[in-house]
Amino acid sequence: MVRPKHRVKAAGAYFVTTETWQRRALFKKDTIAKIVIETLLNCRKRGFYRLHDFVLMPEHLHMILTPSRNASLEKALQMIKGGSSYLIGKKVGAKFPVWQPGFHEHWIRSQEDYEQRRRYIALNPVKDRLAVAPQEYPYSSASGRFQLDPFMMTSGAKAQAGMELAPAGLKPRPAKT
Repeated sequence: MVRPKHRVKAAGAYFVTTETWQRRALFKKDTIAKIVIETLLNCRKRGFYRLHDFVLMPEHLHMILTPSRNASLEKALQMIKGGSSYLIGKKVGAKFPVWQPGFHEHWIRSQEDYEQRRRYIALNPVKDRLAVAPQEYPYSSASGRFQLDPFMMTSGAKAQAGMELAPAGLKPRPAKT
């Protein structure tokens, strides 16, 4: 299987999807789901990204995040997936792969685009009949149980203190003279 190449765009928020190995429904188990969410929140706390929304479905994870100045989108996903795989192996004794290699990303281009992705995340468990209402699904930011970072468009907007935005993982090109 060929991994998709990621061409990181300008700084900003991304809608990201990543799947479990062979789309196994690993996250139906509460213990494993809690480990993934714990890792997701811990990586955010460590400053790899700002987390705006997420939903952990039985066989995949959707999230909207903004990489920090010090971490590329790829690094942020590596920390989430690698960290959760390690902890699942350590705490549950799993000896199998957790995540499919790679991920899919969509660069958020506007406030409308962001709101559309947020609705998708919130309604994903309802659509799959895992909950009657978004706030009932425990593994989603729509449940209101998790502290999230505010979203702001990067076109001229200032980032939160300590989380300045830069082209995610890319160094600026020198100006042509």
